[in-house]
Amino acid sequence: MRIGTVLRDLHHDENELARTLLRVADEHRADHEVHQMGVHLAEWSWRHVREIAAIAGSFGENLDPTPDGTPTLVEEARRWMSERGGRSPESELVMVRDLRDVYLRASSVLTDWEMIGQAAQAIVHDELLELATRCQAETKRQATWANAKIKESSTQALVV
Repeated sequence: MRIGTVLRDLHHDENELARTLLRVADEHRADHEVHQMGVHLAEWSWRHVREIAAIAGSFGENLDPTPDGTPTLVEEARRWMSERGGRSPESELVMVRDLRDVYLRASSVLTDWEMIGQAAQAIVHDELLELATRCQAETKRQATWANAKIKESSTQALVV
């Protein structure tokens, strides 16, 4: 079975999605919804990371249950700039691009959860199926939020 390999990749991708959500939240603090929702949705991915690590041992993978949330030096500098920058037409365009990155990462993770769910059904593994179903629904919500925020912000960012 190659389920362990997909779980390992999913573990990495959930970490990256959470880091991206936190980066976007930090860089766009002036937009309170983006900041609050980014932090909240990143927590979902951190939980997914822990849950993937917990079940991955059943499939031959030893994954770190601790989410990789340590900000890099560049992320710290971006946070500092964001706290002092406020909102501007240029920052609106950057935010739309950043939200696009969140949407693309979430869409990729969503596909991985779909694959895991299909595999869980095939091998009749109820615990893995429940995890995939729940996490897939939450990841879909992450992608839907990013897409809705893109729709809301893109007119302002691109036309004005």
